[in-house]
Amino acid sequence: MKEKVVLIGNGMAGIRTLEEMIKKEPNRFQFTVFGEEAHPNYNRILLSSVLQGDASVDDIVLNDYGWYENNKIELFVGDAIERVNTEKQVVYSTNGVERSYDRLIFATGSKPFMLPLPGADKEGVIAFRNIHDCETMIETAKSHKKAVVIGGGLLGLEAARGLLNLNMDVDVIHIADYLMERQLDAEAGKMLKEELEAQGMRFHLNKHTERITGRKRVTGMTFKDGTTLDTDLVVMAVGIRPNVKLAEETGLEIGRAILVNDHMETSHKNVYAVGECAEHRGIVYGLVAPLYEQGKVLASHVCAQDQESLPGYQGSIVYTQLKVSGVDVFSAGEFMDSDETKSIRVHDEFEGIFKKVVVRDNHVVGAVLFGDTGDSPRLLSMMRSGQDISAMSKVAILPSESGEENKESAIASMHADETVCGCNGVTKGDIVAAIQDQGLTTVNEVKQCTNASRSCGGCKPQVAELLALTTGEDASKSKEPMCECTEYAHEEVVASIREMGLTYVREVMNVLDWKSEEGCSKCRPALNYYLGLVNPLQYEDDANSRFINERVHANIQNDGTFSVVPRMYGGVTNSEQLRKIADVADEYKVPLLKVTGGQRIDLLGIEKEDLPNVWKKLGMRSGYAYGKTLRTVKTCVGKDFCRFGTQDSIGLGIQMEKKYEGLNTPHKVKMAVSACPRNCAESGIKDVGIVGVEGAWEIYVGGNGGVDLKSAELLCKVKTSEEVLENISAFLQHYREQARYLERTSHWINRVGLESIKKVVLGDEEERMALIERMEIALQDHEDPWTDIAQSNEKQKELFEKKNVTVMS
Repeated sequence: MKEKVVLIGNGMAGIRTLEEMIKKEPNRFQFTVFGEEAHPNYNRILLSSVLQGDASVDDIVLNDYGWYENNKIELFVGDAIERVNTEKQVVYSTNGVERSYDRLIFATGSKPFMLPLPGADKEGVIAFRNIHDCETMIETAKSHKKAVVIGGGLLGLEAARGLLNLNMDVDVIHIADYLMERQLDAEAGKMLKEELEAQGMRFHLNKHTERITGRKRVTGMTFKDGTTLDTDLVVMAVGIRPNVKLAEETGLEIGRAILVNDHMETSHKNVYAVGECAEHRGIVYGLVAPLYEQGKVLASHVCAQDQESLPGYQGSIVYTQLKVSGVDVFSAGEFMDSDETKSIRVHDEFEGIFKKVVVRDNHVVGAVLFGDTGDSPRLLSMMRSGQDISAMSKVAILPSESGEENKESAIASMHADETVCGCNGVTKGDIVAAIQDQGLTTVNEVKQCTNASRSCGGCKPQVAELLALTTGEDASKSKEPMCECTEYAHEEVVASIREMGLTYVREVMNVLDWKSEEGCSKCRPALNYYLGLVNPLQYEDDANSRFINERVHANIQNDGTFSVVPRMYGGVTNSEQLRKIADVADEYKVPLLKVTGGQRIDLLGIEKEDLPNVWKKLGMRSGYAYGKTLRTVKTCVGKDFCRFGTQDSIGLGIQMEKKYEGLNTPHKVKMAVSACPRNCAESGIKDVGIVGVEGAWEIYVGGNGGVDLKSAELLCKVKTSEEVLENISAFLQHYREQARYLERTSHWINRVGLESIKKVVLGDEEERMALIERMEIALQDHEDPWTDIAQSNEKQKELFEKKNVTVMS
């Protein structure tokens, strides 16, 4: 007879506990899980990626429904436990389900704390804690402009970054003197504020909210100093509280949370607690690493024959390693100065780097790293081991400060017992042993085997580097299967298409022994792209292998309607185009017209059956707002209008957009042209950004304005617009041929290195000209689906060949 284990809560801590129990005793337990949300176990850390548009809900699922089925786990989603009888050892759910248990685990997590302000119950006042909150913010951004986030901690800043990506104006209200005061000291907090202000956030520090105003829906806020702020949305991110209501009603002993001993046992027999709802030795942990440590201890205790001999949970060193809106941040231990401590400090204002190591009695007790967190594994190891540093130099404590010429890789210099994946407690030795013993060859295999990089994903580059060091392979060429349908990596599939002369999607799947006859949503679009890349003039595009947005030439919205974005070269339009858009909007009762961040007009809320006629009446080319292609070329007004402009940014931007529109690329590509270094067109965060300087153009590549915010890097400097186009062609064709499908330029450059790209694009003239020639062939192949409509209008054909254009504001 199997032991019955009931888990209340389907979150990260509880499910990790079950994983550890299954690993130790795969056939001993019969599991039942009750989850309040209508989803399988997902990674709450990555909710910001969903909000910011870089991941879907499916992408952040940690254990899909198949995992529960394979492990014979009975799962009830959208069904919370409302009562527990500890005498009969039975739980009762909201939907009337009853289950008996031998062991009961509370993993109820926490609830967002909502400030008890007058007006907090109005529509448009929400938290940022779950998938529903993300969906509410995304929906609100479609029809509202202004957002306020209350709370300048990590969660609040991630919400603010996501709202910026949704094109909302964002103000952050924070009660403290500086941001993230629980993770950073004042200096690092100040640097973070400056960086985020440059991204577009506005901050109000030392600010106390008095009330939220509005009738049914929020319209503004009033502060205790008498000032006010207009807003359409209020996101409260001021903290969390352990979810202990059920535990209290059950009669468990409660402090700040459910009181547990070193074995995670509660005050009642056979009842345990783990995660954010548990209080151990007076501490409630809210970070994922300690919660996973607790889960491992609980699993060991339940599965052990001699339970009393186990050491139990001793508490955790609290540390945070994360990326806040594109900025690397690490903090651990006691990072605030005191009379008993001394600090090692490095502050480079030019590079935006700050490092502080706090020392007491010749031991590292805390650290803050901002901008460069490469030394974090070593510092954390020093804190955990209590290493005496009295004989060590500053360079030995902070190896990254040794100078580029002598600096050894941080991963290579780590000891085997140092932690690579803090979230899951996976050491360098664990990963190396798994790679060597089980012949692992991909980061995904390492993740599946060891859990390294499974949670926040921040250590994935380190895991890839360690894999390369252990196997002797180039990290940039580490093999990752295209998807679960095949064992082949992207590079291997492309090579097979070339070598075997494969010509259509089904043929590739058949010849390469695809596991799924139909393929999946990951591999079919990728195969379609690679076939077109290899055979640009012969391959006939497979519409069935494209996403729905590309098939209907419009972006599907969450209500099933579509968004249409006509092309406006360089953000330039005229009265005739605007009249056409207005006429279409009136005729089809378009509910929302919005100027996009790419300087175009988006017609939102169009029914699918109306799309062909909408395009026909517009008589404009598609702006490809849905495609894996060139989206936009954003421009400033340039030297003809701006007193600071040094170059004709509009003219060059239009040239670029006309030349590369419709070009198939591994991922979306955004460009911009700024007429001077003031960068009004945001060239510094585009895939290709052009900046005019006196008598020349600077070309930047690999920028990204999403959740993984990254500044573009300088590729080269040229004198003429012809040279600009040549270099863009060489760069984009190299990207098309070498990047993996759905790999942004920023990620590709991080993987292979900008210097290696420069050697190909700028170095060998023969190779460079070959890239440009292949680009011209690819451009010949492009046929816009609405070309015949656009060309039938003579004025449309001539529109951008004239100089007397009107600039959109």
